[in-house]
Amino acid sequence: MDTFFLFLLVGVLAQAVDGALGMAYGVISSSVLLALGVPPATASASVHAAEVFTTAASAGSHAWHKNVEWRLLAPLAIAGVIGGVLGAYVLTGLEASTIKPFVVGYLALVGVWILWRAGHDIRPRHLPAWVTAPLGLVGGFLDAVGGGGWGPTVSSTMVGAGHEPRKAIGTVNTAEFFLTVAVSATFVWALVSGHWEEAGALQNHAAAVGGLVVGGLIAAPFAGLIVKKVPRKALTYAVGFLLLILAAFQGAQLLKLIG
Repeated sequence: MDTFFLFLLVGVLAQAVDGALGMAYGVISSSVLLALGVPPATASASVHAAEVFTTAASAGSHAWHKNVEWRLLAPLAIAGVIGGVLGAYVLTGLEASTIKPFVVGYLALVGVWILWRAGHDIRPRHLPAWVTAPLGLVGGFLDAVGGGGWGPTVSSTMVGAGHEPRKAIGTVNTAEFFLTVAVSATFVWALVSGHWEEAGALQNHAAAVGGLVVGGLIAAPFAGLIVKKVPRKALTYAVGFLLLILAAFQGAQLLKLIG
């Protein structure tokens, strides 16, 4: 039960940040799981199982408040699903000891990138329509492999390219629902087919997944209020520093500097 409440808190905090920035629920949640020693594939599967519920709530909210740019949703969602399925398949076929250094490095780079964005004024530029699908493909792949990355990759690029933040975040978060369903289905297929050799560990983390789901659903309705009250730059710095701290912790584990 302690595990459930711990991850309920993680889910609330991660969803609060995600609601304000359009990113970081998956990255924060998977980082905490990895820091606790959960194998990368199991961490990603756990986070995506939770996100099926949290992204559904988020997508419904954005659609209700007319934050979705529907002309961009289909290509973004389709490409994201393809990239996510590919990433999940690659991740489940690798040993944890092989993929974890790359995941740690990826999370550290995301943290540095987020801090860089917080400290620089990025000039808006036009994002051609044809870029949307490749962007979704890369974002979906990184999201599945890293347990989070859709928001940092896709939302940030669209906002940085000059899209209205409300529309960019709403569209990307809505497309994420289809991505998480596809990635979760791929993990289930890998489990049933025997492709995922370490899948046995997944059942040991049901309490963590439940906590992430409940925590995310609790925080989702307050996303609008968070955006109004907390400065976006402060939240961006908080996410970046948190990712670097967690990546450093995991790196120390890999080097056996800590247990």
